[in-house]
Amino acid sequence: MLLGNCGPFTDVAADVFCPFVLEIFYLGITTGTTATTYDPASNVTRLQMAAFLSRTVDGVLKRGSRRASLDQFWSAQNSTVLAITTVGSSPEIVKSDGKDLWVSNFFGNGSGSVSRVRASDGKLLETWTGADSATGVVIAMGRVLVSGYSNSQLYSIDPSQAAGAVTTVASGLGANASRLAFDGARVWAASSSPTISIITPTGSIPWTVTNVGGFGLPAGLVFDGANIWATDANAGTLLKLSSAGAVLQTVTVGAAPNFPTYDGSNIWVPNNGSGSVSVVRPSTGAVLATITGNGLTDPAGTAFDGQRILVTSLTGNALSLFKAADFSPLGFVSTGASTNPKAACSDGANFWIALNSASALARL
Repeated sequence: MLLGNCGPFTDVAADVFCPFVLEIFYLGITTGTTATTYDPASNVTRLQMAAFLSRTVDGVLKRGSRRASLDQFWSAQNSTVLAITTVGSSPEIVKSDGKDLWVSNFFGNGSGSVSRVRASDGKLLETWTGADSATGVVIAMGRVLVSGYSNSQLYSIDPSQAAGAVTTVASGLGANASRLAFDGARVWAASSSPTISIITPTGSIPWTVTNVGGFGLPAGLVFDGANIWATDANAGTLLKLSSAGAVLQTVTVGAAPNFPTYDGSNIWVPNNGSGSVSVVRPSTGAVLATITGNGLTDPAGTAFDGQRILVTSLTGNALSLFKAADFSPLGFVSTGASTNPKAACSDGANFWIALNSASALARL
């Protein structure tokens, strides 16, 4: 039952502003100064405004997510509730195309393969062969692009066609090409040679490859909408690169940084050698926070679902969750002994994790 002039508030008139007051009250953005007073004429401090804005962002993200529409407000509490799909041997990277998951299997069918898994139920749909030592994966140009670790090649899959052998579209990437990114025009590959390869798609194959040296050990790549960033595992740095691959800015993070993720505001860098995650603001290169605890042991992969960040701990066999908006811990869950969760992605509703030693894909 509504009380007073405007909902529970006796000091707010039932005028054109009343619906706005009631909306932020019902959404939990403000509760008023007492149970029956809103105190509409008082000033708001910067601290109060920060609280209102934070609650607004939290409410929008929670209510507007795919998880909310699917009534999935939970997080997995233990390894027994993780859904498991068997894929090829030694899965490395998993990426979502919005409907299906694509998993690079370092070994499989004798040489390496790529698994296609349906996100709605985790069913293994297809297996693409011929991807020798498949590692990096990126979804771009309506294709699935995969790097070959041992032969320095880039493979392409057309998802609209029946499964078969992958197509080699470029050769001569840096040796041991393992991670990929796309900037809207070109494919980037991090290699332990140590080089970064820039692959330019052309109307015919092979595509043009430019290899850029001068790095310690490129480990991961991410695009922030303006620049490619690369982690250097040897130097413990995150590098902002120009369109030609030159280093524009160097940010010191933790030891042995691996596979970063951009959440639309910040870059999350898992530091495998220091058991921490560095959160970097790409507009300035400032390290906003260095996060430890919450199950982090040897962080390897990261993923963002629109609200939460997931971080894998490779030999720690754990998945750690954090609130992306304020970096607060949301708990962690085990993936089971000797599963070695390596890389992860999100389809907007679930996180998917490549369990490298279990030949499986886990859904959280």
